Amino acid sequence: MSNLHLMSHALCPYVQRAVISLTEKGALFDRTDIDLANKPDWFLQISPLGKTPVLVSVGQPIFESVPILEYLEETQPHPLHPACPLERAQHRGWIEFGSAMLNDIAGFYNALDTAAFDAKTASLSAKADRLEGELRQRPYFAGDAFSLVDAVFGPVFRYFDTFDEIGEFDILAGRPKLAAWRAALAARPSVAAAVGTDYPERLMTFLSRRKSHLARKIAAGTGEPSGGATGQPSEA
Repeated sequence: MSNLHLMSHALCPYVQRAVISLTEKGALFDRTDIDLANKPDWFLQISPLGKTPVLVSVGQPIFESVPILEYLEETQPHPLHPACPLERAQHRGWIEFGSAMLNDIAGFYNALDTAAFDAKTASLSAKADRLEGELRQRPYFAGDAFSLVDAVFGPVFRYFDTFDEIGEFDILAGRPKLAAWRAALAARPSVAAAVGTDYPERLMTFLSRRKSHLARKIAAGTGEPSGGATGQPSEA
């Protein structure tokens, strides 16, 4: 047993960023998946918001992904933040930008009608344009050094591997610097190993069960009826 224990969910992108950081730092940790549709009482006692991830360190819980990432920066080797305070603050801002993209992605796959779906598509496309304009070097966000910004965007881009199988939404298309960054992150061992081998199938099943515009697109492509899930997602 290690001193670090991560409460996880198979599809949660916020868990993935914590796993990527832990892996990059070479930290030993245990991982327990939580059924978010049937949360055990012990988990709710350590997760005030009832969400993953929660990192338990020497018996004390830390909830929410950004505090977890910051704690790992302060306590584990191989820092992923820049040494320069100004660059570090800027990177924290781009981490928030990544969280905003995840919020838009949730709105994209939960949109009930065409208008809401198109609005989230446009919002994601605008953020992709902003990223394309920000990127200067390769292979990673800040050049050769893999950073926490990269750990945050690996799970963001992973969604689009599945979205690309459903249809052409042109959210990331036509942006060569973004495409190169996405490919570099996908090839990074820590990013690839942050999810199980069944992640694509599990995500597609989750998306198809939403009561959403995207679920209807999936059903139209497979000939199967879309699902009827409502309320807060139990995954992703």
